[in-house]
Amino acid sequence: MGKIIAVVNQKGGVGKTTTAVNLTAALKDLGLKVLLCDFDPQANATSGLGLEKRKIKYSIYDVTINNVPMEEAVISTPYGDVLPSSADLAGATVELISTEHRERQLDKALAKARERYDLVFIDCPPSLELLTLNALCAADGILVPVQCEYYALEGLSDLMSTLRTVKKRMNPKLEIFGVALTMFDGRTNFSAQVAQEVRRHFPGKVFSTVIPRNIRLAEAPSHGIPVMAYDRSSRGSAAYQAMAEEIKEKLSRG
Repeated sequence: MGKIIAVVNQKGGVGKTTTAVNLTAALKDLGLKVLLCDFDPQANATSGLGLEKRKIKYSIYDVTINNVPMEEAVISTPYGDVLPSSADLAGATVELISTEHRERQLDKALAKARERYDLVFIDCPPSLELLTLNALCAADGILVPVQCEYYALEGLSDLMSTLRTVKKRMNPKLEIFGVALTMFDGRTNFSAQVAQEVRRHFPGKVFSTVIPRNIRLAEAPSHGIPVMAYDRSSRGSAAYQAMAEEIKEKLSRG
């Protein structure tokens, strides 16, 4: 049975989608069957794996709201399978309000995914609302990207509070799968200090690999490909490959 991991942080600009896209590609490269479920209405993960939003027939919106079977919406790419998003998802919160078990619709939509994939990443929107709640109810664990910058820990207490509430009331299996340090600038003492602080807050949960600030990581999405395909020898690519190795090892331990 595969694991479902929600990539979540309600702060924008922390490298959430970059992490989801590049770990999907790197883990596929290591031989795992990986699905990236783009549950953000901005659909950046969808375009980041080379899909044109306008040409998509079915999206995760259709699967969760219109009961389209998951397998009809999944699109295979050279970098992993994608359950794409669309702008329609922005209105899903309103549509779900009157739905019975509204927080369980994504869990229901991904029911068959565990049987078909080793790992499913859910790229969450940068907020703690109903879409993110759906992701937390569907997931076995969360992966939290934290940027190595001032205010890095700001707002994480809200995320941890939400995590505890969901774990207690809705999804008792939910755990912190890992914390990824992103946008690390090795030229400054400050990045190292932030990394140390995050490790103190999340003992044993922070990946050894840190993701550096890297121009290739920033450029790759504009080409619709993960950084491994854009510049495999770049520091950003090497970092996500190393983090993927950590995740594969973690999965093998159960």
